[in-house]
Amino acid sequence: MTPDQLITFATVAEHGNISRAAVALHLSQPAVSGQLRQLQDEFGEPLYQRDGRGVRLTAAGEQLVHYAARIRETYQQAHAFRDALRGLERGLLRIGASTTPASYLLPYLIAAFHRQFPEVDITTINGNTSDIVAALPALDIAMIEGQVGEDLPPGTGVTPWREDEIVAIVPASHPLAPERGEASLEAISAHPLVLREGGSGVRQIVERAFARAGAPLRVALEIAGVEGVKEAVRAGMGIGFVSAMSMRHEDSALRRLRIVPEPLTRRFSILMPHSAAPSRAAGRFLDLCLNESNSG
Repeated sequence: MTPDQLITFATVAEHGNISRAAVALHLSQPAVSGQLRQLQDEFGEPLYQRDGRGVRLTAAGEQLVHYAARIRETYQQAHAFRDALRGLERGLLRIGASTTPASYLLPYLIAAFHRQFPEVDITTINGNTSDIVAALPALDIAMIEGQVGEDLPPGTGVTPWREDEIVAIVPASHPLAPERGEASLEAISAHPLVLREGGSGVRQIVERAFARAGAPLRVALEIAGVEGVKEAVRAGMGIGFVSAMSMRHEDSALRRLRIVPEPLTRRFSILMPHSAAPSRAAGRFLDLCLNESNSG
């Protein structure tokens, strides 16, 4: 039995799913499964059982997870303390970001941070909002879009950051693409739609808005990623929804439509997984994000 096996076991128990735990631990799914098997062999009896797509702890597993969670928490605190002592001359900053901030904000923030602290190594992961929340235990700081759920790891700090607007996009030849560039959800609902994948912050906002308006959703295509939505709209599959900032450098082939009478807006949030003892690098990166928001 090793500390790594116990940390892996605690993470699997937290997520109830081996593949999500693998994402959070930056390990492959076979590596996580292998550690679980080794730990189970050490105890000589089942610690978990497969339950559909997830796992369910046995009685023995329920007892063990308390010890494993304490070891993982101690490791995280020791890791954060080490980074704080090490300072910013050297170090590692692990950043997670959901799709929109990862594509349109994070590159500029990292460049600004690197100019100030060139010796800090930065690693990043991106995905939709639910992917980033699942990976929080393995991150120092993260930025997500949309509402912050209640399933955050204990000790996660949440800082409201900046607002973003969601717009509809159509080909320039579309009948809803007048010069004024506005449309209601009722008018849009008469046309087929291209929506992001489940777990996307944009999709959650769009679905809630249509439900409030009592307008039907005619989903013609579900596709991952902002660029996938744009290409599907260009191909004539339907009307898409994206962040307004993702349209900054678009050519005239696509038109954006502001939603009226109530624009669709959302707030980006910055999550600090180890807020009680953040690394100095994470703290400085948070300051940079907040200063950029205030100056913008």
